[in-house]
Amino acid sequence: MSKALIVVDVQPTFCEGGELGVKGGNATAGKIADYVHNHAEDYAYMATTQDWHIEPGSHWSDHPDFVDTWPKHGVAGSPEAELHSKIRELGITHHFKKGQYSAAYSGFEGIEDNTDKIQSRQEFAAAKASGVTLADALAQAGVNQVDVVGIAESHCVKETALDAAKLGYRVTVFEDLTVPVSEDQGVEARKAMAQAGIRLLSSSND
Repeated sequence: MSKALIVVDVQPTFCEGGELGVKGGNATAGKIADYVHNHAEDYAYMATTQDWHIEPGSHWSDHPDFVDTWPKHGVAGSPEAELHSKIRELGITHHFKKGQYSAAYSGFEGIEDNTDKIQSRQEFAAAKASGVTLADALAQAGVNQVDVVGIAESHCVKETALDAAKLGYRVTVFEDLTVPVSEDQGVEARKAMAQAGIRLLSSSND
C-alpha cells in the first residue's frame, strides 16, 4: 500500500501565542516532527498545507462567532502564516497554500507553491487554474492511502480528511498528532470522520 502524509496547517498562527492559538498546538508540532523523523520512509509522498489569507472576506471578523467567522489570522507573508519551525526543519518539499480569498478549511482547496507573489483575485484564479492541487499531486504520486495530521482536528484536519475520503482514498487521522479547537468540537469532528469511514488511530498503532 502506497501512502501519503498530509500535515495540515501547523503554523504559529494556530499555536499558543498565535493569533488563533489552539491549546496543545506547539506540542502537536513537536509530536508530528518526531513522527516524521521516525516514519518518513513509510511514505511515498508528503506535503504540508497552510492558511495563507490575503482577503478572505467574511472569514475574518472584528466580531467573530468562532464558528463561521474568526479573528484575523494566517495573514499571507507574515511570520504567523509560515510553517511552524518544527515542521519547517523536516525538509518536506511539497507545500499547498489555501484561503487566499476564501475560508478554505480543506487542504484540497490549496495550490502548490508559486503563491507568494499573488496580489489579486484574478492572479489567484489564474494560478489555481494552472497550478497543482493536492488532488492532482496525490493522483500523480500513485498513492492509495492518506494519513492526515495537524491543526485543528475540528476544522481543517477534519475537512481535509473528509475530502480525501470523498476522492476514494483510505484515510487515517492520527488522534495523537492533532488537536481540536475545543473538546466538544473535537467530539463532533470525530463523529463526522468516523461516519465517513475514516480511521481514527494512534500513530503508534498504525
